[in-house]
Amino acid sequence: MTTANVNGITIGYDDEGTGDDVLVLVHGHPFDRSMWRPQVEHFAGAGWRVITADLRGYGESTVVPGITPLPVFADDIAALLTHLGIDAFVLGGLSMGGQIVMECARQFPQRIRGLILADTFAQPETPQGRQIRNDMADRLLREGMSGYADEVLWKMVAPHNIAPGEHVARMMHNAPPEGAAAALRGRAERPDYTAVLGTITVPTLVVVGSDDEYTPVEDAKYMHDRVPGSTLVVVDGAAHMPNLERPEEFNRAVAELLAQT
Repeated sequence: MTTANVNGITIGYDDEGTGDDVLVLVHGHPFDRSMWRPQVEHFAGAGWRVITADLRGYGESTVVPGITPLPVFADDIAALLTHLGIDAFVLGGLSMGGQIVMECARQFPQRIRGLILADTFAQPETPQGRQIRNDMADRLLREGMSGYADEVLWKMVAPHNIAPGEHVARMMHNAPPEGAAAALRGRAERPDYTAVLGTITVPTLVVVGSDDEYTPVEDAKYMHDRVPGSTLVVVDGAAHMPNLERPEEFNRAVAELLAQT
């Protein structure tokens, strides 16, 4: 395990490939950096330096209970990349990771060469959504991850995608409840990133699974319509994790984005 001490925590991360072209990928909830393994292998082999890290509260990074707002995650990413001596990079994220990416675009757009917004959405949390997220955080602290993981697996991964489903289930079952709950409470206070979308000037890929129930295609179209010059790709036959369910199609879309940066 490779670790870095930044912002008062330890972050577990992978740094694979070489060169000046850097791709940084941010995982979603309640996963860890291993969700990006097909992309790491493909793009590190294609000449990119690929960085994937466990967000605080997940995987091999420090678990910080309480509330972890999206700006804290974004600051951790910036600090890690500064620690690694990386100034400019292409940045991508899925689901919660995509919202963290939008926060990064708000905080430090000058460092970003390109963006990947996968299976995510920009709108603010609703009052009902805040209640649901806080209630779920309470449940995870009370019961652990297993019941929740079993319930939502086939919303994360389409039922016909059996092999990636096993990986996704393992990540969810292994996620630390305290870290996942803190992230949920932070996302309950999520701001509206719609205005940020209009400020993006770098090449941007908006990608979504055709069968995603959490962030439907309409959410992807909403972002695509507001990011000038962005590309929209709908991955057929995938749900919320197209990078694992349909890695070849996902990687092809990302490769086209990288060619523009």
